[in-house]
Amino acid sequence: MSSVRETTHDPSKSWRFLGFPTIKSSDIFNVVVKTTLVVFTVLYVSVFFYYSFSNQVQLPSCPHCDRLFSHRKFSDIHNNISADSHEKTNISHIMFGIAGSAKTWYGRRSFIELWWKPNVTRGFVWLDEKPPANYTWPETSPAYKVSADTSRFNYTCWYGSRSALRLTRIVKESFELGLDNVRWFVMGDDDTVFFVENLVTVLAKYDHNQMYYIGDDSESVEQDMIHSYNTAYGGGGFAISYPLAAELVRILDGCLDRYASLYGSDQKIQACIAEIGVPITKEPGFHQVDVKGNPYGLLAAHPLAPLVSLHHVNSVESLFPSLTRLEALKRLVSAYKMDPDRTLQHSFCYDLNRNWSVSVSWGYTLHLYPSLVTAKRMETAYLTFKTWKTYKDEPFTFNTQPLSQDQCERPIVYLLDRVEWVGKDKTLTTYKRQWRNVLETTCETDDYSAALDVQQFNVSSTTLKSDIWKMVRTTISFSTTLLSLYA
Repeated sequence: MSSVRETTHDPSKSWRFLGFPTIKSSDIFNVVVKTTLVVFTVLYVSVFFYYSFSNQVQLPSCPHCDRLFSHRKFSDIHNNISADSHEKTNISHIMFGIAGSAKTWYGRRSFIELWWKPNVTRGFVWLDEKPPANYTWPETSPAYKVSADTSRFNYTCWYGSRSALRLTRIVKESFELGLDNVRWFVMGDDDTVFFVENLVTVLAKYDHNQMYYIGDDSESVEQDMIHSYNTAYGGGGFAISYPLAAELVRILDGCLDRYASLYGSDQKIQACIAEIGVPITKEPGFHQVDVKGNPYGLLAAHPLAPLVSLHHVNSVESLFPSLTRLEALKRLVSAYKMDPDRTLQHSFCYDLNRNWSVSVSWGYTLHLYPSLVTAKRMETAYLTFKTWKTYKDEPFTFNTQPLSQDQCERPIVYLLDRVEWVGKDKTLTTYKRQWRNVLETTCETDDYSAALDVQQFNVSSTTLKSDIWKMVRTTISFSTTLLSLYA
């Protein structure tokens, strides 16, 4: 007799078998290891991206560690830097810090206004005190700010002035204003003339996301021996990239006391930047003009580089003997505005029919030699000036040559009279004979007398583009019209 087996469904038994299958201990170990690896991988990636892209990372305080980070890339060091870091550097990316004083400003503002462009150039004149209440600050000048008190800092240079402390901190106070989209901080004095378009050309060559300290040393060796060949002189102007400024600002106040014995602000700045580990990048277009007397020979033999600045413009003699210092600078600037990149660029030419040599410093002067002269001689600066401190003929940081005692060895000098457009991208500069100049001669030879009859030269040239600095082309016209004799 068969029996029927009754089957009933017990839900409690069913989920026990399905939910908790038998698991070996080795399987449990593998799961734990894999889970741990995944968790640590996620944590590592998260920390990496946080430190790479966060603006809020704070390094531990370490007064002696400043130089350890000197070669980091600072493209994201501050939200001040433009998001479009690939945009070509232009004037809006530069902030000027001009060292001045309430007493000197009134006599020097005209030099600043030669190059300052209201609502275009950015920056401030930093004064030691407020101007008189009854003085209306001109709209054609940069706005001013009054420097903070520096009485808490040490200054022990017996032959210097405590004002160096105030001037040193201009870069810090400028940085702490927090202006947007600043790539470069450019320092200069209230007797410095900047050639702004050329300054932009020079700075655009460099990666503003890296640390750069750009300028040049003094022309006088005696100055460089005192203040260092590694110093970018403040009168000639120097540029500090934003990342370097950020590091410099962080250590500057403590650094001032460490270098209390140093004389000037530019010397102190260089010493502090040396602690960060950044060397000077020299650009020969920055001119401290540490010379006394007539700067003619210096400018007539300008190096192959954009003219960026001229300092001591109210101390040296006028660039054009018949004009005041300010009028002379205006004439030079008039040529500069026509062709910024070509200004003061030096070119040579020979007229083999007459055995003449011609040297042109575009926009300033022309030399005529009634003989065939080597390029080496024509490129060497004539000593029309003296050293800055001791008023001697040497030494300088560039080649010089004395004025020959033989009058017939000296060139005949012509200075810029006017400049004009003669077509698209073409200029015509006229240089006229100058009777009052340091190189004038009284040679009476036949060859020299014939050359003395030439009263002016016309020089035609195409405008020089900033991206072709390896090639400078100047064409000098020797047509009969240009060499006509003038009574």
